Amino acid sequence: MTVLLEAVEVTKRMALHGRQHGQWFTAVDSASMTLESGKVVALVGESGSGKSTLARLLTLGDEPSGGTIRLAGKDVSHKRRTDRQAHFGQVQLIMQDPFASLNQLHRVRYILSRPLRNFGTADGDLTAKVIELLERVNLTPGEQYIDKYPHELSGGQRQRVAIARALAADPVVLIGDEPVSMLDVSIRLDVLRLFADLCARDGLAMLYITHDIASARYFADEINVIYAARMVEGGPAEEVTQRPRHPYTQLLLESSPDPDRSSQRRTLPMADGSNEPIDREQELAGCPFAARCPHAMPICTQKPPPTTTSTNGHWTRCWLHEE
Repeated sequence: MTVLLEAVEVTKRMALHGRQHGQWFTAVDSASMTLESGKVVALVGESGSGKSTLARLLTLGDEPSGGTIRLAGKDVSHKRRTDRQAHFGQVQLIMQDPFASLNQLHRVRYILSRPLRNFGTADGDLTAKVIELLERVNLTPGEQYIDKYPHELSGGQRQRVAIARALAADPVVLIGDEPVSMLDVSIRLDVLRLFADLCARDGLAMLYITHDIASARYFADEINVIYAARMVEGGPAEEVTQRPRHPYTQLLLESSPDPDRSSQRRTLPMADGSNEPIDREQELAGCPFAARCPHAMPICTQKPPPTTTSTNGHWTRCWLHEE
């Protein structure tokens, strides 16, 4: 498969304001990821872990403090704002809330025709192209939806329009930031199947950002787990979910309903500790999960754990698995 988008040791540090003026906060720490054509990679983690920040970095909505972002092998990390238009078309972001991300004052016709014009993909009849986009995301017949306002559509239909808007730019990479979490449970599966079909049929690469590791297991080819700005485990989806090695991944799986999981699996106890790191910079000096880990050792707070990789590509960063 062809590597379309790649992040290599990407870091993002942000300045704090108010009483903490002059201090810095690490939102993403040395994150590496590869998105290949036809494959779905899931990024799983809780709120505040750095998932959305990494998505903004990959779309060049923000500039990384360190590391490299490559599109089709070319370094695009520090492009000038005026030179990012081509990248915006190649890497499209699908937001969590379709009602907020779509302009409620315009009809679907206008919403989809704008990116067609902006990115130069409006060849021929513009109306026919808009209808083609609608039917590509299974809003059929397209004529029935083209003149509707977003408030006249259901949540699932609005999200499909948002997906069609992303496809209008003719991208090679889709980044879905919690793209189904605002939808009814009954239609989440249909939207995930639509994403899978787009990747398989059109060769798109996709980054699926979610807090739900169960849906990631169903939908993604690979899973990367992030906690407090740092990647802690990754590999083939089935391998990560069936044989999790990092205690945080084990906790995510135990908290997620899964009918296929053995009823004999023991629930991992949670050590005392806050859900949010008190001092992110101090925690990044060692393992960021040390304060919550029931298996924490003195070395866990002193040094970052090394990366341990098995033969099937399943890797983890935990002192419990040091070779």
